[in-house]
Amino acid sequence: MNKDQVEGTLQKAKGSVKETVGKAVGNERLQGEGAADKTAGAVQKKVGDVKQAVDTVTKKP
Repeated sequence: MNKDQVEGTLQKAKGSVKETVGKAVGNERLQGEGAADKTAGAVQKKVGDVKQAVDTVTKKP
């Protein structure tokens, strides 16, 4: 795992918590922020996945 994968996973988790709390208290703004955080986290994790794949392919035995 690399830094982007870890940070992306954490951001997705933070977004899930925000979204759930927003739904529980009826706060649409918090729900929206949570959804945005989840999306940003997913993108960051995917960037980390791609970086790791490129590193794996480009490493010479």
